[in-house]
Amino acid sequence: MMHTISLLVENSFGALDRVATMFSAKGFNIHSISIGESEIENISRMTILTSGDDKIVEQVVKQLNRLIDTIKVIDLTGQDRTERELALITVSYQKGTLEEIKNICDIFRGLVVDINNKSIMIEVTGPPAKIDAVINVLYPIGIKEVARSGTVALKRGEQIRQRKKELKQTK
Repeated sequence: MMHTISLLVENSFGALDRVATMFSAKGFNIHSISIGESEIENISRMTILTSGDDKIVEQVVKQLNRLIDTIKVIDLTGQDRTERELALITVSYQKGTLEEIKNICDIFRGLVVDINNKSIMIEVTGPPAKIDAVINVLYPIGIKEVARSGTVALKRGEQIRQRKKELKQTK
């Protein structure tokens, strides 16, 4: 089973290396890792996709919490969350396939970011499943290159459901 783990870490030299080394030393696989600045100065947010059963991921979370740079670790698996990934996809085209590629791009709400005489580059953002789908659709046409950013994820805010009676009172 795929698990999404979010970490807040100090933005210091070697923090990413210590996380990657921990995964390697324990024999855990990283499917995707993304890191960047957070809303807090000198703190980075890291999103890691890893696989394993709940017991393995529980061990991963415990090990991550022990690292000196780690501030907070959250296993987002099973929680309401928003996930996004960015992909740049270069596709070969001929006169007959250009319109088809542009239609596929529109369907997936992608953007054409580069084009020349032989290839077209598309930018697509969305959940990882959407990225997989656009790659699968474009593959028969002739994908030359794919670069994926890795998943970034945040827990969604809680939704409070109001009853009709309460809504009328607030108006």
